[in-house]
Amino acid sequence: MGIEHHRPGDPRTVTALVDARATDRGDATWLVATETGCTLGFAALQASCRRVGALLDRLGVAAGENVAIVMPNGIATVRLLLGAMYSGRAVVPVNLLSQPGQMRYVIGHAGCRLIFASPDWTARLREILAGSQPLPVIIEVDPDTTVISGEEAPDATGGVPAASLPGTPQRAPSPEDLALLMYTSGTTGKPKGVMLTHANLAANAHAISREHRLGPADRVAAVLPLYHINAFAVTMLAPLAHGGSLAIAPRFSAGRFWPTVLAHRCTWINVVPTIISYLLEGESPPREQLAAIRFCRSASAALPPEHHRAFEAKFGIGIIETMGLTETVAPAFSNPIEARARRIGSVGRPSGCEARIVDAAGQTLPDGETGEILIRGPQVTRGYYHDPEATRSAFLDDWLRTGDLGTRDADGYFHVTGRIKELIIKGGENIAPREIDEVLLRHPAVADAAAVGLPDRHYGQEILACVIVREERRARTPQDEQSLREELRAFCTTHLGQYKTPREIRFVDELPRGPSGKVQRLKLIGGD
Repeated sequence: MGIEHHRPGDPRTVTALVDARATDRGDATWLVATETGCTLGFAALQASCRRVGALLDRLGVAAGENVAIVMPNGIATVRLLLGAMYSGRAVVPVNLLSQPGQMRYVIGHAGCRLIFASPDWTARLREILAGSQPLPVIIEVDPDTTVISGEEAPDATGGVPAASLPGTPQRAPSPEDLALLMYTSGTTGKPKGVMLTHANLAANAHAISREHRLGPADRVAAVLPLYHINAFAVTMLAPLAHGGSLAIAPRFSAGRFWPTVLAHRCTWINVVPTIISYLLEGESPPREQLAAIRFCRSASAALPPEHHRAFEAKFGIGIIETMGLTETVAPAFSNPIEARARRIGSVGRPSGCEARIVDAAGQTLPDGETGEILIRGPQVTRGYYHDPEATRSAFLDDWLRTGDLGTRDADGYFHVTGRIKELIIKGGENIAPREIDEVLLRHPAVADAAAVGLPDRHYGQEILACVIVREERRARTPQDEQSLREELRAFCTTHLGQYKTPREIRFVDELPRGPSGKVQRLKLIGGD
């Protein structure tokens, strides 16, 4: 694979990662909160983790229990997440975009007896969970507070010996202990709880750090929500592996993004394609101000090649496209750090794992042929919480079935063409929706687009394309709208042929997306 991801002596638990950095980088800053200016160093983080562990002890939460966090990004959110894992509990970061029924299901299914919630969520949670048996205890915590109610106050000198700090785990978590229970978005059926161990989390923290050649001088702009695996693994945990730092914002803001990145001297940025699309619509700071940013890392969903090229041209920052799943602790593929070796339109090569393309019978396909992508490696989940049937169906032997369709080229680069369940099958021919998306995005009137299959009594499925039109090309009359529709269909016919040209083009103001930024295509036609 070209890069060694596992070395003897690598910390293999979150606890060991925190302890290692407290030892060798104790006084260095690990986190800065962009809105409040509060900072947290590595030694202070270790002390914080032990205080949070002591708090959980006093609250009667035993090692091995699950603790829910219903909070937006903030210094207290990070401290609770890491403190619970450090002391042998598993954390359940609840997706704040969940529907009330989903939230109730997740907390109940995970068996959480204790919830830490931000002030804007405590009353709502009590309503959502009313009647639950047993009713979880909800503790209100301001995400930006530096002292969590009930924990012992931090030592003002910062000089307390680590061994004397309260909350030191009686038994350090083992690599195979559950550390994170993260529920999928539940776009089909009920959410599934992805079980991720300390070993899974540590393995990808090291893999991310080595893949991007990150070190102590590197600082990442952390604008994605921590209840999503990308932010959790890439912006929170990876700096613990390489000794770098993160500048964490409460949320992404297009208007404040570049000022925040520059003010906090970030050397790399971690975003999703939706954010890249927003940034392309805004102004660019002077090129010389962006010179210290080594790269932009794009993840969680396929990045349209047109947006990739436009971003690099506008900001002068190279994009490293990656791909992963909650089940693989975020990245399982990455383009190389060397700009000349990156391939636009590819998610890159396996990162810290193995991958292959198989047919419907599970047989490995030759390079260039389309099939399902399978992954095997140390970051892969052991399965779904209390769901043995889903766990069995997710694996082929010991390979994780991703549900993604793609190809592998002769140089080992993978290309994702779509989701199996979203594949358009027209007259028996398989059509990847992304192929249609990418052609539409090349048209100057199109800001975003997503294709999906429509039921058709002749062909089985026909093609619907939902399109967001750029402001300057918005139709003023029905005649203008029809003219643009015909223009786009002609453009597709030229570049795709008549068979793959959408039968219907629908103009929309937005596309339904999950928390990771992926378009939820089936919702375009009222499906799950």
